[in-house]
Amino acid sequence: MGFDGLVVPDALKRLVARDLVAGVVLFGRNIESDSQLFALARELASLFADADAARAEPRGAPIFAVDQEGGAVQRVRPPAIAAVPRVQPMRDAVQALEGDEGALEALGHAMGQGLRAFGFNVDFAPVLDVDTNPANPIIGARAFGTTPERVIATALPFARGLERAGVAWCGKHFPGHGDTDLDSHLALPKLGHDRARLDAVELAPFRAAVAAGASMLMSAHVVFEALDAALPATLSARVIPEVLRRDLGYDQVVVSDDLEMAAIRDHYDVATIARGLAAADVDLALVCRDLDFAEALALALLPSAAADRRITRLRRGLSPLVTGPIPPFPSALAAALMP
Repeated sequence: MGFDGLVVPDALKRLVARDLVAGVVLFGRNIESDSQLFALARELASLFADADAARAEPRGAPIFAVDQEGGAVQRVRPPAIAAVPRVQPMRDAVQALEGDEGALEALGHAMGQGLRAFGFNVDFAPVLDVDTNPANPIIGARAFGTTPERVIATALPFARGLERAGVAWCGKHFPGHGDTDLDSHLALPKLGHDRARLDAVELAPFRAAVAAGASMLMSAHVVFEALDAALPATLSARVIPEVLRRDLGYDQVVVSDDLEMAAIRDHYDVATIARGLAAADVDLALVCRDLDFAEALALALLPSAAADRRITRLRRGLSPLVTGPIPPFPSALAAALMP
């Protein structure tokens, strides 16, 4: 869940105590300064530790997540956090570093170290979408490249760097948002590509991510008509169960994209969303702001032994929510920074 403000709301505290929350995602609206973010991380760590201590079997570290992609999607950044520099959008960073795998891994490591200093243990990155549509209003420069080969060769080294820094990475947006011409924050996109095209382009980076041991992938609020003409991947009984779970053999955590986005919230009620998530074999529901909606959805979700197993395995492997000094950004990576 996400929330408004600089301190943990009482409503979120109650939901954590009721064991309805696996973790928290922060945005720029939650970050004012180094000292405030350190204090917020400590408060969250204490809150989840108290809840975990009350259980017969501890679940492990809570998810403390952020979207730290670079470019416009970088939540921990100046001026609030002066010691964490602004990074170019990944398309431009890849070009600035000339696609060098070692440099991109170092970039992921440096960005991950900046996150770990504040206790973050999950980055909702890298974007694994292939930027094949110049008219795409939401992916574009967030993507690592315009071909699946380029995305695989550059995004996965970046992900290794995050992992080496103690930050779990989450590839997004399965099975691919790169060729849409609508923004799922505002509408429900549809793609008409056949399965052969999806296999060759959209799915290739996710297949590589599964092979690389991705511990989390994020679903796309996109209708893939060749797979399910009626429902977006996040709510489809075919896309994730048949393609990701069966065909690609993925048995780790799938988290939805934000369920407050218009692609979902404007089309489906809480009960339908809950049933769809269960049918789609999505483990974690992501609600980034509205705590009342989050609570209603959490209470409507259908129990799943497989999801509980995957989430517990993920959380037991996450780094704890501890804070530390902010390491300097390597001068060798200066080309990747915003000009």
